[in-house]
Amino acid sequence: MATFVLVHGGGHGGWCYRDVAGILRSAGHSVHAPTLTGLGERSHLVGPHVDLELHVQDIANVLHYEDLTDVLLVGHSYGGMVITGSADRVAERVAGLVYLDAATPVNGQSLVDVAGPIIESTRPMGRVVEGTELVLLPGPGAAAFYGITDPDVGAWTDERLTGHPWKCFEQKLDLTHEEALWAIPQYHVVCTSTLATRDPDLMGRARDEGRLWSIDTGHDLMLTEPRRVADALLEIAAA
Repeated sequence: MATFVLVHGGGHGGWCYRDVAGILRSAGHSVHAPTLTGLGERSHLVGPHVDLELHVQDIANVLHYEDLTDVLLVGHSYGGMVITGSADRVAERVAGLVYLDAATPVNGQSLVDVAGPIIESTRPMGRVVEGTELVLLPGPGAAAFYGITDPDVGAWTDERLTGHPWKCFEQKLDLTHEEALWAIPQYHVVCTSTLATRDPDLMGRARDEGRLWSIDTGHDLMLTEPRRVADALLEIAAA
């Protein structure tokens, strides 16, 4: 039995892994899908204090307080920033890092550094709410931004998306235990359409070593192709 901790991306919550988590649990695995502070069912906690560092601590705390070991730590999109920082904190608890169409940062990088124009394009459409600059604001049709084309999945997603503090995206990752962090095996499950935008050396090594899966779907692949995402995670667990 493997232990998965599934970390969502910007504007989402643990809810986005409902179907993937169900498949993994049906296969006998332990699954945690926490929601980061200020998002999803914890959106009432949003404020100027919410940043990348807080989210890194959120996930490190899950592993510590749930006493999880040999964890396959999965991060989608912005969640790649979070799992990298959390694994740096609690490397001894992590068996593998899975980047699910995610940012793959190094020390000192922010999501703005990694994603560039894509994430910067969201800022002009944001607004300040009670002292917190929020982007990725929800609304009818917002799910389309994440590559969701099915109307039913899109409507379900639209009802659950929340604004995300911009501060999270511009704060730089501060890694302090890099030797232990980079010794953790890394796996990449990416959308076919984003392969060309990724580090060719990183993707090439992952492909050569059997650590790369490509799925031809939209960015929110855990919602658009939950079975294929779960199958990739099950292969990783078996390895």
